[in-house]
Amino acid sequence: MSEIALYNYELDESSYRARLLLSMLGLQWTTIAVDMFPGAEQKKPPMLALSPLGTLPVIRDGDLLLHGTGAILLYLAKAHDPAKHWLPDNAVAFGQVSMWLFFSETALAPAIEARLQALFDVAGDEKALRASARNAFRIMDDHMTARHFDGKEWFVGDRATLADVALFPSFALSRDFGVDHDEYPALRRWIRRFRTLKGFHTMPGIPDYH
Repeated sequence: MSEIALYNYELDESSYRARLLLSMLGLQWTTIAVDMFPGAEQKKPPMLALSPLGTLPVIRDGDLLLHGTGAILLYLAKAHDPAKHWLPDNAVAFGQVSMWLFFSETALAPAIEARLQALFDVAGDEKALRASARNAFRIMDDHMTARHFDGKEWFVGDRATLADVALFPSFALSRDFGVDHDEYPALRRWIRRFRTLKGFHTMPGIPDYH
């Protein structure tokens, strides 16, 4: 099996999603550091040849080159999880996992931008970004509150899936732009559970919740 190469910026939330799944799948990988801040290396010709939109992460697995966080997560789960724990084969569960994966790339985009703005002074409408992020977190918290009443601990099904991996970073890192996690008790409980998963891989900004 060829070794996976991950083009990555350590503080990038999207890169963290890929690192999380790689670790939870028990895979070995080589990290290729990309100077996202302040160097904007991902926007320069060598990286644009790999990721035309200038985004991270990027992975290379043998002859396969992939950019786009969702595509990378789907590929890793499909190619390296024969038990299909992270991406269920059942049509209903697959649809639900896909729904939350797309939610992470759309509804949580303002949370990603709000964090970059707070950490690196990236341009943007601070008030609008933070309001949109909080709205997305409220949707997630309401969902997990309902799941709790049904005796369920994860976003889909009876065990952690790709949905949880995709959603975890945005909320876990949201204290970087001033979100009080106590306002979202169901998500706070979920984060505690997520941190106990085999292969969990942390990064700066992820709360310990001792």
